[in-house]
Amino acid sequence: MDGSRTWELLDAGAFRGERLDRPGTWVVAFLADWCPFCRALRTVLEEWETDGRFSMAVGDVTDDRSALWEVFRLEVVPTVVVFRDGAVVFRADGDLGSGLSARQLTEVRDAASGRPPRTAARD
Repeated sequence: MDGSRTWELLDAGAFRGERLDRPGTWVVAFLADWCPFCRALRTVLEEWETDGRFSMAVGDVTDDRSALWEVFRLEVVPTVVVFRDGAVVFRADGDLGSGLSARQLTEVRDAASGRPPRTAARD
């Protein structure tokens, strides 16, 4: 996936069911090269790379036969999942035709950074 070369690319072998086989906190963006919202999101997520409180990876689902579609019951991309010591702690699914909202991205970053979720109205 162009633009995410510094991120670890994950396939179904990196997971045991819905558990990520990695210690620590990870933000995994399920992205596809053909998705314009994924390309736009990649730019936003690249700004997070220097945060240091979490690691980042891409679950590449460009191939519609990728097992990740079924394992994570992906219906639309981009979808971003936060894992802590392998377990899902937060998930944000994009909306068909619009991707992820600024509010969702704030929630993802808060979850990855260990901050409590905000209660403001969704944008």
